[in-house]
Amino acid sequence: MNLNDVNEGIQKHRRKKRLGRGTGSGLGKTCGRGHNGQRSRAGSSFHPMFQGGAMPMFRRIPKRGFNNKFALTVLAVNVGQLEDLFEAGGEVNRESLSNTSFGKSRYDILKILGDGELTKSLTITADRFSKSAREKIEKAGGTIVQLPGKKPVVKNKQKSASTAG
Repeated sequence: MNLNDVNEGIQKHRRKKRLGRGTGSGLGKTCGRGHNGQRSRAGSSFHPMFQGGAMPMFRRIPKRGFNNKFALTVLAVNVGQLEDLFEAGGEVNRESLSNTSFGKSRYDILKILGDGELTKSLTITADRFSKSAREKIEKAGGTIVQLPGKKPVVKNKQKSASTAG
C-alpha cells in the first residue's frame, strides 16, 4: 500500500441506497435486510449499548470517582495574576478577563483568590471573593463589586425535635 492509495475510493457525497427497485439493483426484495430475524422486521431497534445479550462493556468496567453534572464550574483567579495582567485603575470583570488567557474557557462563577501580592488599585467585579483577596484589594486601594447570585445552601446539622404522637 502506498500513501497515494489512502484516499482512493472515498467519495465526499455518497449516493443514497435506493431500496426495493428490483433484484438487479442488489437491494430489491428484502432491501438488504436478509431473510428473517429481528433486524429484518419493521420498527426493530436495539439500545445503542446492547451487546447481543452479553454483559455490556460499560457495566463490566469498574467505575471510579464522582461526577456531579449539576455542579457549577468556578474560574479561580489569584490576586497576584491580576497584578501582572491589568494596569493601575483598570476594571476586572468577565469581559476584560475574556481578553486574557484566563477567561477563554466556559465557566459559571468567577472567584478571586488571595494568593500573591497586589499593589495596583483595581475595580474588581466577580461572583465570589476569598477573605484574604478582599483584604489585599482594599489594602491596595481597589474596590470590590460582588455580583448578586444564589447563596450556597448550608444544611442544618441539628435535628428537628420529633413530634410524639
